Parts: sequence; structure tokens; C-alpha cells
Amino acid sequence: MSYKLVIVESPTKVTSVGRYLRDGYKIASSMGHVRDLPAKGGMHIDIENDFQPHYEISPDKKKLIAELKKLAKDASEVIMASDEDREGEAIAWHLCHILGLKPAETKRIVFHEITEDALKAAIESPRFIDQNLVNAQQARRVLDRIVGFELSPILWRKVQKGLSAGRVQSVAVRLICEREEAIKDFEAAAECHGQAIFRIDDQEIKAELKNKFADLKAGRQFLQTCRLAKFSVADIKVKPSLRNPSAPFRTSTLQQEAARKFGFSVRQTMVAAQKLYEAGFITYMRTDSLNLSNQALESAKRYVSEEFGAKYHRLKRYQTKGQGAQEAHEAIRPTDFKTRRPAKLDAQAGKLYDLIWRRTLASQMAPAETDKTDVVVAVSGSDEVFLISGQILKFDGFLKATEETPSDVVLPELQLGQELELLEARVFEKFSSPPARYDEAGLVRQLEELGIGRPSTYAPTIGTILDRGYVVKGDVEAKTRRYRGVVLQKSQIEDYDSDEKWGGATNKLLPTSLAELVTPFLTKYFGEIMDYGFTSKIETDFDKIAQGELGWVQHLKDFYDRFHPLVESTQTVSRSEIGGMKELGRDPADQKVIYARLGRFGPMLQKGLAEDSEEKPVFASLPAGKTLDSVTLEDALKMFQLPRLVGQTPEGEDILAKIGRFGPYLQAGKLFVPLKDNDPFSVDLATAQELIKAKQEEESNRVLADFGKIKILNGRFGPYITDGSKNCRLPKTDDDGREVDATAVSQKQAAKWLAENGKPAKKSRRTSRR
Repeated sequence: MSYKLVIVESPTKVTSVGRYLRDGYKIASSMGHVRDLPAKGGMHIDIENDFQPHYEISPDKKKLIAELKKLAKDASEVIMASDEDREGEAIAWHLCHILGLKPAETKRIVFHEITEDALKAAIESPRFIDQNLVNAQQARRVLDRIVGFELSPILWRKVQKGLSAGRVQSVAVRLICEREEAIKDFEAAAECHGQAIFRIDDQEIKAELKNKFADLKAGRQFLQTCRLAKFSVADIKVKPSLRNPSAPFRTSTLQQEAARKFGFSVRQTMVAAQKLYEAGFITYMRTDSLNLSNQALESAKRYVSEEFGAKYHRLKRYQTKGQGAQEAHEAIRPTDFKTRRPAKLDAQAGKLYDLIWRRTLASQMAPAETDKTDVVVAVSGSDEVFLISGQILKFDGFLKATEETPSDVVLPELQLGQELELLEARVFEKFSSPPARYDEAGLVRQLEELGIGRPSTYAPTIGTILDRGYVVKGDVEAKTRRYRGVVLQKSQIEDYDSDEKWGGATNKLLPTSLAELVTPFLTKYFGEIMDYGFTSKIETDFDKIAQGELGWVQHLKDFYDRFHPLVESTQTVSRSEIGGMKELGRDPADQKVIYARLGRFGPMLQKGLAEDSEEKPVFASLPAGKTLDSVTLEDALKMFQLPRLVGQTPEGEDILAKIGRFGPYLQAGKLFVPLKDNDPFSVDLATAQELIKAKQEEESNRVLADFGKIKILNGRFGPYITDGSKNCRLPKTDDDGREVDATAVSQKQAAKWLAENGKPAKKSRRTSRR
């Protein structure tokens, strides 16, 4: 029977779209991108031939493509229904070429939500593939490949093998590094703030001093005045105040609010949003638009009026202000306000839906109304005044939907000239705060403000810089400092001091030593690429290509003509100029120079150079907590005392204390024992022998059978066979169905099982951390 083939991006959409497109339609998925630049074997871009990319079908998609070709051959019509953004447009274009269809003649439908009305409207008004959107995607893909392909090898040669650089990722890392530098350079300044507590009708009311003092001496003089002063109400102002609802979500604000409320990572938010979209519960989740459709506005009005009353509704159309908003998507909203809590959602998706539902509905509701009271308290004999503030909610408005409960600060009745009883007044130091470190949501906000990246790139950018070891997510331990103050109580003035915690942070993006080395190099030699304004302009150029205002080939040519000479100019730059080798000084014992440098597994120390002596250089780890910038010659000399001979085992083997990639440890022959609670510089022989004995007993219990190279070991998930390079689980029964006893297995049988079922042994890997 004849059918129309509709190709969507994700397999989940096959079910959700198929729910509405039934008779005469067959839905299939491309499973995302089907063709791309090959990952290996060169750049695959013909620079001399108008930057033509050489695409290939992704190896894992060849079977899928064969199935799509068969479906397309038997279909009466093929309709492309990939997502409506540049990536989706490119997927549709690639599919046309692979399936032998003409892009200019192949129907293309788009929909912002997976509902019956949206799909019906899309089918009734198809368009053709927008070549301008395809060209914008190609320009981004080709430009980013050029930058990565030409920059990364420079880092391999000049800094460390295996490094990578990218147009957006390197700029994002620069932001994090510069923020860390700003925090290191920050010097806190103290100002002196004043507070008072007054008793009014048996109620204790806190007041803030309007002005600040330069030092505690001035504050003390003011409190001397307060000892004999009278305090009276000098002014009362009551004014209505409105608090407006926030705009509906776009991608970046959804990521930020989900992080603030639930602690979601950017990736967690996008995964949950993708599930909601593909299940038909929300509109498309990669958008920088704040627009709501007329249908959505009418639906919100109806729901608000029926649930809360007509006075709670207020129509508002929000205007997108962000740089370079892409295609005409809507804001992220529910597809049906009556769907309050969709069934069959995991916890994260459920929380995110509730957040989107409340935010969208609130955006079409009236402001919250409050009466705000400001009271000025005069101090006789002084020009200083105290301020008291109160607030009462008069109408909850949009707070009805968000279920926020602002706490009222109710003040007692006050009259002009009324004298107030002072219970306490104090002046104290308050230190200025350093810039806050970025978390994922904060970095997204900064990238968006600078015009760097677009909704589809924020999550991949953060994922890339974490995966490649330039940034880690971690906590910063708070520091303690003392602040001083002066307090007036019961006519007595006393000095005091107290401790406060500051600078602590959790789940922040922290630059690694690798980032702190690579970023200055890229900024120095590729300043234009690392410039925030230039990166933003590139994004704007992509927008112009998408709108047909700029040719993609000319754009790439203009870029390459500026970029490639910079690459050429770095060929003569030495490693020492980059900062890969920092000279700390000489070892007094042998006069060899000691360096701090970045090695294959992160920061390290090196004594001597291969070209300076017949002896090979000696290497050591950085002390815990030290970076390439902070390590000193004294630190290094101590590290080169290792390995330290602690003594010998009862069997006569040397026991050495060392520090490796994963921390301090003891070595006795082929036995390695972590030193979790002991210092490698001071651990004594008795302790070392005790630790080694415990490790030997543990190892003997772990080995169930030893055939030399092949062993049967007891692991976390039960017995397994290994030869060091391959592992396989020990079968529960043999070929005759008898239960296998690990201690009774023959070498021949173990080798046979390993040959038939062995898989490569996993090796632990770590990124460079400070």
C-alpha cells in the first residue's frame, strides 16, 4: 500500500508524531545527524575549492541509511520533519542528498510542538529546505573544523600531546580563567556599617544606618552621640509597589532557573526538556525567543480566568532582546495548560515541566501589589539617620501561579515625631566580596550576554571543556577572617570581634593547570580568535548567512585569510616561551636546574634536561595543593627526596615511599600500597611493614587460581579470569551444566574461556586537576 514517508530526528518522535499522522503515513527516524566530516584522516575541507567539505555517512548510520533508502523507494512522497533549527535543516539537506532527492523540491515541515493541531498545520503548509539555514550550519561546521584542526596540533607540539582547542570552547575557558585571576588579585576592602534595634509597642524592629563610616573610630564617635541622643520618626512614606512576573523561558533562562532551583546541570536540563518535547508536553526547547503564539495566549487567558479569576489575567507580549535570535520559534511553554502533572515522567522531567508550566502561566498574569513603607529615624545631635522598611502584600497576582510566599514585614502604627526606644546600636566592619566563580548556569548567562554561542551550543560547550580537562566542577573551601565592631547596649560601649566565613563555594567551574597554561598562550598568539567581541561577531555573521545577507564561502575566506597567518607565525615559538617549562632554580646538591612543567598526566616537576647531560631527567609530582604558579624551589627539593628508602620487608625487599599520579604510596617489589593516612616523608618502618603485610593478605585472598600469566581473581562482581590485557567473568556452570568451582578450574579451561569471552581490561583515566 502506498504511503508518505515522514522522517523525524529522534526515535521517540516516531511514536509521538505517529500518534497524529496515522492513515497513509509512515514515520521513520534519522537518529540525529547521518553525515558529517570524517573524524580522522585530515581536515576534509578543500580550502582551495571554496572550502568545500567532504562529507561521509557516519559509520554507525550505514545500516539505518539502507533502511531509509528502502522506505523512501517504496514511498509515494518523502517529507522531511527534522527540528526547526540550523542543525535540523542540515540533517534534512543531507538526507535529501543521501536518498537521491532534490532539496529544492522535497517537502519540509516544521512544528514547534508535537500536537495534533501543530502537525496538521505543518502538513497543510509545507515548505522546501532553506538553503540559507543549511549554509549557516555548514559555515559553523567548517569554520570550527578549521580552527580545531589547525590550532590543536600547535598545542600538541608546544604544550602537551592530545590537547584540543576550539573557537567557542577556548573562549569559554578564558572566561573561567580570567574570573579565577580576578579572584586571586582581589583585595577585600572594609567599610563600617551601622545597625540598630528599636522597641516599638513591645515589638523589636531592626533599622539600618543610611550612611557608612570610613573606619571604626568614626563609628565609635557616632555611638558616643547615640548614648545621650533621642530617636524620633522624621519621615514616613507609604507607596504602592508592583512586582512583575518574569518572561517565559528561553533555553538559557530555563537552564539557569533549573540550576538555581534544583541544582540541575545544563546537560540534565536539556535531556529532561528533550524528553518533554518529544512526549508532546512542551514546545521546542532550543530557542532564544520570548514570543508566545496567539493560541497559547488565549489558552493561558482561559486557564487563568477559570482557575484564579479574571482579575488575575494580564495579556503581555514579550520582546526578544538577545543578540542574534535565530529562527522564529516560540518561547518554551506547555502545549496544554490543562495538563498539570503529566504521567510517566521521571523525577527530573516532572520538576522541569512544573517549572515551565508555572513560569509560562505567570507571564500572563497580573503583577503582585505591595504597600511599601519607608521610615526615617532621626538621631538628635547628629546628621546620621536610621532607615526602617516594611512591606505588606495587597494582591498576590502572578504569585498565585508560582506559589511564592513573600514574608510580610508588618510595622506598628507610627506617627511623625514619635520617639523610639533604642535597645542596641552597633557599627561593624563589612568586607567587600570578590567576584563569584562561575557555575554552569552563570557561564551560560555570561556567554549569552557576550553574544557567544546559541541555544544549541551552550550545553555541548560546557560538556567539552569538562571532558577535555580544561575545567573541573568542584568545591572551594571557605576561609575564616576576623572582623571588628563596636556595640552600644544599656548605655555601655564595648569593642568586639568575631569570625566569619568567606570565599566558600560549591559545584563551581574551576580551571585546571592545563587551562591556566593553554589560555595565556592562545590569547597571546591568537588574540583575535580569543577576543569576546570577535567571537560574538562570528555568531552574528552566521545569523546573517541564515538570513541570506552574507555568503558563507566569502565569510570563511575572510576568516581564513586572517586566521591562517597566525598559525604560521607560531612555528618558531619555543615551549619555554609558551610557559610549558617554568624554571624554579637549582638543586644545591648537583646544581641541576629544576623546572615545573605540564606533563602527559598534568603538572609535574623535572630536574635536568636531556640535552644538557648524559643522565636522563628526573621527574616528580607537584605537592598536593600546589599549582605551576604557586610551587617553589623549596617545595620541589622536598619532592625530589622521594623515592625514600624506608627499610626492608622481613623477606629482604626494599620498601620505598613514593608519590605518583594518584597520591603517596609504598612499593615493595611488585606490591603497591596506597598511603592514605601517612606522610611519605615520615612514615616509619613498623607502619610500612604492617601496611605491606595487610596488602599481601588482601592480595592472597583475591587470587583464587594462579597459572602465571593467566589468573582467576575475586573481583567486585564475582570471580573473573584475566591475563592483564583481557578479562572475562568466570561462568557459573561448565559445558556439562555443572557448577564451576574457581579453585578447581584447569589452566587449559581458563585459557579457553578467556579466548572465547575475553574483553579488553578497563584502564583508569583521570583529567588534570589542580
